[in-house]
Amino acid sequence: MTDLRIAIVGFGKIARDQHVGAIAAVPGATLAAVASRNASLPELPHFATIEELLEQGPPIDAVSLCTPPQVRRAQAAAALAAGKHVMLEKPPGTGVAELDPLIAMAAEAKRTLFATWHSRHAPAVEPARQWLAERRIASVHISWKEDVRVWHPGQAWIWEPGGLGVFDPGINALSILTRILPKPVFVTAAELAFPANCQAPIAANLTLTDISGLPVTAEFDFRQTGPQSWDIIVETDRGRMTLSSGGARMSVDGKVLAEAPDEEYRGLYRRFVELAATGASDMDLTPLRLVADAFLLGKRTIVEPFVD
Repeated sequence: MTDLRIAIVGFGKIARDQHVGAIAAVPGATLAAVASRNASLPELPHFATIEELLEQGPPIDAVSLCTPPQVRRAQAAAALAAGKHVMLEKPPGTGVAELDPLIAMAAEAKRTLFATWHSRHAPAVEPARQWLAERRIASVHISWKEDVRVWHPGQAWIWEPGGLGVFDPGINALSILTRILPKPVFVTAAELAFPANCQAPIAANLTLTDISGLPVTAEFDFRQTGPQSWDIIVETDRGRMTLSSGGARMSVDGKVLAEAPDEEYRGLYRRFVELAATGASDMDLTPLRLVADAFLLGKRTIVEPFVD
């Protein structure tokens, strides 16, 4: 079987830091081109736009869209219309409904459309899911707090409509939550803090539950300095389980039960190669729906302006 020839569209921080190395490390995948207005790789064909890539570029089978979410829908539609498989960085779009036509396009064309949730591929997530499946869960608390100036320097799009603000990292926590819990959850209340000069929140507190009334709370904050926290704490009838470091480490009552190096993006590309082999799609939009509901239900407060 020949390699899946992939072009990266949008060559910013996440593409450089994660996607390039992951493609190189995954058997059956090869990086064939880059489309970006502002960056390139010297050894690869480069194009300014996805339109130039599709019209003038080398033979490719798939595109990995690493552009800001505000422009992904149109890019995905163009790629699917050209017969390419499409991988969507998270979040897969700026809204939920805009993805329905893309799902229909992919099905009709028998091409893969893949909404990626990289944090679900963190090494301790599956062990946590399996451990919780055999326990009675009493409560869940998420603390997802990071310094936006460290992790998203100069990314003005994140503060624009559709950029999600603090939900850009927060959706990672929600993707893990919806993977490890045995029942679906839904948002019942939210408090959203918007900087006076921004269109997206810098902090958010969520209250969620499931059909049986499980108490779930989440704190997201972009203003964290010093130690960063990407933790999910689950109280059960057989101890406290903690997922820390974004899902890299699982411990129960302080004892580490699972920990391994980060290979999240390698997991994504292994899945993409597997899906593209048959033209199947994977479009779980559950984390995005929770974010959308948080915006619908959220009580908004205005806080001090943000200066990068």
